[in-house]
Amino acid sequence: MFRQTLKHGLVALATVVIGSTAVAQELTGTLKKIKDTNTITVGHRDASLPFSYFDDQQKVIGYAVDICMYIVNEIKKELKLPNLQVKLAPVTSATRIPLIANGTIDLECGSTTNNAERQKQVAFGPTYYLTATRFVYKKSSGITNLASLKGKTVVSTAGSTNLKQISEANTAQNLGLTILAAKDHPEAFLMVETGRAAAFVMDDILLAGLVAGSKKPSDFAISSDTLSNPEPYAFMMPRDDAPFNKMATAAAAKLYKSAEMPALYSKWFDKAVPPKGLILNQPMTDKMKKALANPTNNPDPASY
Repeated sequence: MFRQTLKHGLVALATVVIGSTAVAQELTGTLKKIKDTNTITVGHRDASLPFSYFDDQQKVIGYAVDICMYIVNEIKKELKLPNLQVKLAPVTSATRIPLIANGTIDLECGSTTNNAERQKQVAFGPTYYLTATRFVYKKSSGITNLASLKGKTVVSTAGSTNLKQISEANTAQNLGLTILAAKDHPEAFLMVETGRAAAFVMDDILLAGLVAGSKKPSDFAISSDTLSNPEPYAFMMPRDDAPFNKMATAAAAKLYKSAEMPALYSKWFDKAVPPKGLILNQPMTDKMKKALANPTNNPDPASY
């Protein structure tokens, strides 16, 4: 009887061990790398308020960061890695896509527009914000709309879709613009502040944050003219890695549909955000509510 019980116990143990080994062997790509190294690398921006930026203590915070940390915690549970290490890696508009594409970072959490061209290089999670391209200018400049920029110098951020959009508008409307590329958003905004550029073309929510944080917010206006339809922001992932992408996407969808999401959104767009206590006053739109209720990574602005 003892031998029979022992035999059954050993068979059961062997089944568990073999099963566990099989599960471990099934991991490939990014999930395997995370499991093997006990580390996930998250790319972040340094000044894309309120999505991903440094606070006054040099801590990485923001709306997109909160979403990505939720995803990281879900991955931690799925892979049974209670001590999973999170490595934070700064990225810029120019480096974010290459660093995802070459596997240096596993997730990118910032203010990145999901579009069809970029989907040829990287994968995107479901949309977490909708924005549109506008421009900021000094009220004293006499600028009123896109046409009034004719012959002037404008700036946008290197590696952004906005730079491409203003270049296309310049050609299509024969505006005769001098178009400059700044290394980041703060540098571009500073060029408008100091008169080196008449306008800074960028996503409207990012412009709102820069104006709110400037020395004299009342000196600036954001255009009513847009250079785009509503554009979806989402986190980026490696392109051809279905298991990892499926896990990250499912985690994001779980958050978006939860009771936590309205409060998370309000935290960054309706209330004072650190470090200066800026209030962006950007309540959730009906289109945004729909996008969160029906998570999608569709890059087509018309679908929203």
